[in-house]
Amino acid sequence: MRCKCIIFNSILALSSLSILFLFLTIHLSPITIHNPFIPVPSQQTFSLLIGILTRADLHSQRHFIRLVYGAQRTPPDVKIHVKFVFCRLTKVEQRALIALEILSFDDIIILNCTENMNFGKTYAFFSSLPKILPQQYDYVMKADDDVFIQLEGLSRSLKKLKKRDLYYGFVLPCTSYNPYSGYMAGMGFILSWDLVQWISVSDIPAQNQVGPEDKLVGQWLSMGNKGKNRVTEKPGMYDFPGTNGRCSHELIPETVAVHRLKRWERWLQVLTFFNVTRVRSSKMYSFDK
Repeated sequence: MRCKCIIFNSILALSSLSILFLFLTIHLSPITIHNPFIPVPSQQTFSLLIGILTRADLHSQRHFIRLVYGAQRTPPDVKIHVKFVFCRLTKVEQRALIALEILSFDDIIILNCTENMNFGKTYAFFSSLPKILPQQYDYVMKADDDVFIQLEGLSRSLKKLKKRDLYYGFVLPCTSYNPYSGYMAGMGFILSWDLVQWISVSDIPAQNQVGPEDKLVGQWLSMGNKGKNRVTEKPGMYDFPGTNGRCSHELIPETVAVHRLKRWERWLQVLTFFNVTRVRSSKMYSFDK
């Protein structure tokens, strides 16, 4: 009998301690319950899709550009995907070689259009994205294949901006700093995702596809009363020194994009200036000084 009393008293004491601990826990500190089925908020600042409009036959140029962007570091809190964009394939060799690119890199978008510059390709690009992409992005950039984009510089610039109704780029004419007059040059301009969705459903761009593609995009937005948040990235975006009058200036550290790199020596000068090709020393390879 005495043994049973001892056991009972021990249980009662433990229960009292448990109740006291629970009381103190509730009143002295917040309770955090981790539910593995509730996603943890992401620290990602923004996501960006860069669509480089090019032609199917330019295999070696695409691989070079892959190396250029693959060598650059991007901030850990942003997500940037680079895709190459062209129209329907027309040759047997294109289908074979581009199939290998897709299998190896998964960075190709093939639009349902005939290859062109100013006859609807840019419209086909933007209007197709909401229907074909497995995910949406905060921003979409249309870029030429002769432009170098410094991803860190672009990331710093975009982090300060709004994610809706945004129209961003290098405003023309060259001497203008007013993004609400003129339009963003085709070297590389950015639209927020809501504007991409609008292009995909609006009759305004659908019925106005013929003409200089960068100018048309500006007209679409003005006609639709869209793109109220407009930003021109000057002097961070420009044409390569000496190639296009007042749209050109010397290379600067604050660069976001350099356009008109149609010659290999221009690419070399740009990559050297921004230390893209700098390699850490290793016993496995040696570079002559």
